[in-house]
Amino acid sequence: MSTDRNHTVKTELVADWETLQRIFIRPENEKVRATLVKYMEQILFGLHDFLMQHVGITEEVSLKKLADQFRESRISRHPSKRLADVISGLIEDVAPHAVNVASPYFVGHMTSAIPFFMVHLQTIVAALNQNVVKLETSKVVSVLEKQVLAKIHRVIFDKPDEFYDEHIQHPESALGNFVEDGTLANLTALWVARNSFFRPKPGFAGVEKEGMAAAFQAYEVERCVVMVSQLGHYSLEKAGGVLGIGNRNVLSIDVDSHSRMDMTHLKSAIRDIRKDPRKTKILAIVGIAGTTETGTVDPLPELAEICAEDDIHFHVDAAWGGPTLLSENHRSLLSGINLADSVTIDGHKQFYMPMTCGMVYFKDPCLMDTVAYYANYINRPGSVDLGIRSLVGSRAATSLILRSALNIMGTGGYALLIDHGIEMAQVLAEEIKRRELFQLVTPPELNILTYRIFPEGMRREWADGDAQSRKAVTQQVNQINLTVQRLQREAGKSFVSRTTLKRRGCEDIVVLRAVLMNPMTTMDILGEILDEQEKIFHDQIAPDDS
Repeated sequence: MSTDRNHTVKTELVADWETLQRIFIRPENEKVRATLVKYMEQILFGLHDFLMQHVGITEEVSLKKLADQFRESRISRHPSKRLADVISGLIEDVAPHAVNVASPYFVGHMTSAIPFFMVHLQTIVAALNQNVVKLETSKVVSVLEKQVLAKIHRVIFDKPDEFYDEHIQHPESALGNFVEDGTLANLTALWVARNSFFRPKPGFAGVEKEGMAAAFQAYEVERCVVMVSQLGHYSLEKAGGVLGIGNRNVLSIDVDSHSRMDMTHLKSAIRDIRKDPRKTKILAIVGIAGTTETGTVDPLPELAEICAEDDIHFHVDAAWGGPTLLSENHRSLLSGINLADSVTIDGHKQFYMPMTCGMVYFKDPCLMDTVAYYANYINRPGSVDLGIRSLVGSRAATSLILRSALNIMGTGGYALLIDHGIEMAQVLAEEIKRRELFQLVTPPELNILTYRIFPEGMRREWADGDAQSRKAVTQQVNQINLTVQRLQREAGKSFVSRTTLKRRGCEDIVVLRAVLMNPMTTMDILGEILDEQEKIFHDQIAPDDS
């Protein structure tokens, strides 16, 4: 026990049964309750203002300095802080050094503001703490999840009413599954594709039981490949490693001048595989509906036709672009997605959900049987547990959040968000073309574009130069864009990301990448971001002859 100047008695922090019960079931005291209410009101009802007040974009503090504050590696035997102090510490010491992805000036990544009600929904999901791996730990939530899967499946594949009447709650049907993110969704799709091809047959129990070596021998195959454009997400390479086909066999196909998979190169690669003396199976071709770097959409109908002709699994990675299907104005950009065998969508991207929510959908409701697993204590044969056909074990009921959001906003609300992002990207592209300092590199198809600072003098030098001088100019321009992006990020007012684009027969180029998904981002704000980049260039970088 100790006494402060006001003679108020402070209780010593100890780990005993009485203290544990007190903090486990309710706030410790009225002071703690008041602190909870104070901050939760801000977070629940004024999230944007709260973040702007406490975070900005991010404060200019080095990672080394931050790391030095978090070097203690021992857990104390007794409680070291009260709940009120912990909450205050999160708000005052952690939040200012996080990144305010909700800021309308943060236009660099596929993470943005979320509707304020998402925090309420996330809180309810945490409080219920349902585990959707099994009916015994979720009950109605599992039933609800199957409904949500059917709703999104219908948006993608648009099957007749009879199809959904039959499969929406059928215990043997799996229209898809919730996972943690797009990486696991892509992995699940390719896992199903692999197991569907190397399925059991006389003398072979299937690849899932016997492994890849036995599968190759049983099917007289020497290697398997997956084909995707060079802008494919790196999760596909991970899947190649995890599934045992090798990430070198995730083959990169060139893109055309519009940053879409080049159909001529794809067809040529397929012909080369057929000529190869090694017997090669193309497990899947992946079309992208919204590439991570440029936001472009591959020619999905043509890819579907190729896959249908050669009995190849057709997967569409629509982690980013999938919700565009909710927009009457722009859903045609994803034409052909209904022809896919499987589709990935991320809820924490353009469904504006909290981290993390990935989804994978299958046209055939029986296809996921190829990855079914059972356990006597949980997912028993004959049960209707959703975990039977899932790569993920225990997981949160994120379907509750998506279902609620769809009810609150409707397809029309989401369409407004999608349309705003695409329209802002188009307006920004025009503004970039208007300014002499910038060059638009990849025009927006959805709501992502890339551009770079490319001063007029350097453009002339590049245009008039030979291969060696062009290389030197490109390297200089790359360094300019690297530096501008870094200095703008460190200044902490606004943020665009950067990436490096590969160009056939030319040097790779560093570009600035803008992602327009925050409904609070306006053209005035985008103009300020470009102004800041111009000022950084002219004040800190510009060579004399630029």
